[in-house]
Amino acid sequence: MKRIVFLLVILLGMGTAIGQSPQSEIVFEKTSHDFGTFSEDSSSVSCQFVFQNTGDAPLIINQAIASCGCTVPNYTEKPVMPGEKGVITVTYNGKGRYAGPFQKVITVTSNAKTRYVRLRIAGNMTTKDQKKDKKK
Repeated sequence: MKRIVFLLVILLGMGTAIGQSPQSEIVFEKTSHDFGTFSEDSSSVSCQFVFQNTGDAPLIINQAIASCGCTVPNYTEKPVMPGEKGVITVTYNGKGRYAGPFQKVITVTSNAKTRYVRLRIAGNMTTKDQKKDKKK
């Protein structure tokens, strides 16, 4: 009986120690961006998503995956230390795509307490002809 109680005390102590281990946390200044309306003449548009590690352990971005090949995310690959900032740059290339409104999702995976964060971009790409019509 004493052994069981002793083992329970040890397990509870280990659980408490593990629960208090340093953890990174990712906080974005914004999680969505609207490019507004732009012409297919300048079909490649980019934006930046700035984040900060508000935790007490280094933050590592494992991957950033876009919902389609027309959207390319680039991110800070080195560990982001507690209190420091990092950037994910997202480029949408509408060349060869249908004109009109679009919405894309970028899923960011990290070692943070919140493992997955979804970033969203949106916009409306017009054709060259639509641009000329607006000038008349």
